[in-house]
Amino acid sequence: MEKSVESGDQPKRVTLEDALALTKFGTFNYLAIVIAGMIITAVMLETLSISFVIAVAECDLNLTTEQKGILGAVALVGIIVSSHLWGFLADTQGRRKVIIPTMLAGFGVSFVSSFTTDFATITACRFLTGFLVCGGSATIYAYLGEFHNDKDRSRAIMAASFVFGIGCVLMPGLAWVVLDHSWEFTVPVLNIVYRPWRLFLVICGLPGLIGAFALLRFPETPKFVLNQGDPERALETIQWMHRMNVGTKEPALQIELILEGEAMQKPDDASGDPKKLKALLKLIWNQTAPLFMPPYLSKTLLVCFLQFGSYVTAHGMYFFFPGVLDKLIRSQDAGVELTTLCQVVYSSQITNTTLELQTECTQSLTEATYGYSFILDVIYMLGFAVMGVIVNAVGRLTILVFVFTTCGICGVLTIFIEVPLASMWLYMVMLLCSFSVSVVSAVTVDLFPTNLRAMALGISTMCGRIGGVFGTNLNGLLLDSHCELTFGIASVVLLLCSVLSFFIPNINRKLSEPRPSVGSR
Repeated sequence: MEKSVESGDQPKRVTLEDALALTKFGTFNYLAIVIAGMIITAVMLETLSISFVIAVAECDLNLTTEQKGILGAVALVGIIVSSHLWGFLADTQGRRKVIIPTMLAGFGVSFVSSFTTDFATITACRFLTGFLVCGGSATIYAYLGEFHNDKDRSRAIMAASFVFGIGCVLMPGLAWVVLDHSWEFTVPVLNIVYRPWRLFLVICGLPGLIGAFALLRFPETPKFVLNQGDPERALETIQWMHRMNVGTKEPALQIELILEGEAMQKPDDASGDPKKLKALLKLIWNQTAPLFMPPYLSKTLLVCFLQFGSYVTAHGMYFFFPGVLDKLIRSQDAGVELTTLCQVVYSSQITNTTLELQTECTQSLTEATYGYSFILDVIYMLGFAVMGVIVNAVGRLTILVFVFTTCGICGVLTIFIEVPLASMWLYMVMLLCSFSVSVVSAVTVDLFPTNLRAMALGISTMCGRIGGVFGTNLNGLLLDSHCELTFGIASVVLLLCSVLSFFIPNINRKLSEPRPSVGSR
């Protein structure tokens, strides 16, 4: 380490939190935020873009309505199945070692899925895609958060969510640009007709590919490395961050990292040959069990339910948004001015049954579908930007309570309002409960120690995805016959999440204040 103090003073001993603060906030942090945002966006595109594909690929894949529903949820099932595995590997092998290979492999499977010709093959591919991209889904929050101190951590995660919001806005625009065409050509070797939806699947995988390649230039987090008992390597990363942020304007940091109690908590080695199944299962158990024992049990259950409740509405209700929106627009065009959203849903059942028997293949979607999706996603993007600016000032509790309460109330009002246009906007506001997902993830990073953090994020994300699958299937079962109950259940869950937010430990602590030792709570 080069000397910057002529007197030859010994390096100052500092904690990792203090060392991260000394690196300043600059180029490194902005690049890390953009890359993290791209990976979060990639996960979103890989799981939600299929909703555009199934509407235009029914002829090529011979899809029935039931099969479309399966394709809409199968990637989430892959994410649910693999969440625990990736959380375990991220906590024991490193965040970077999980994110890079899973995102690269995920793109590869997406590329292969663009050449599929039947339902079974594309279903298997989308399941594998979800299984793989889950490696980046929750792990990236831990990766990004551990490059920042307490003061900047939540702000950085909110900023990455803003990048994700930009991706949300681009998705309907990208779908419109790519899918709203009728070109096609034959691939003789594979005996398939290559149409726009196949290209769309490949393009939606590109952010993950680019993000993975970008991470090849980035190190493992100093928090994880220090937790593994390697302060020298952690210090090298700190120095590298400092050089990227300040350049040559300042001398190298003359510091030495202090090994704190949390940094000494290395995962149990599960004594024995790690290649043996018994040793591996023991290691997984030792990595998971602490989350469901005091003092972490209540925290684990709390963040899991908050993510579950968020996804029940955010994903479960979003999946049916285009269809319900179309019915509302049709009712307005027919001259209906006073009716509730649910009355519109009920009145269209006979028509929909008749139309289903006369379904014609379509290769494109109406511009209105893209337009309203674009508006909703612009609101997402702006909301994430505002949250990133105000999170340090107003606190995470205020944001969570405001989001959950507002969205829950709008869900209730949607049941009773008799103005179709107002019902549509209330429905859209209700879907904004997805803002809470990033906030809860930021809270989770603070609640658990380094050696359990990725596992906690993985399990809470898994619970969220389970909520998405549960909400989608429940709403599909109830919407046409018990529409009011559908919105009522989603609203009650959101309001319950609002109340439970008050029970998050240290949620009122200002982010600039020192964080209590995680292991002591």
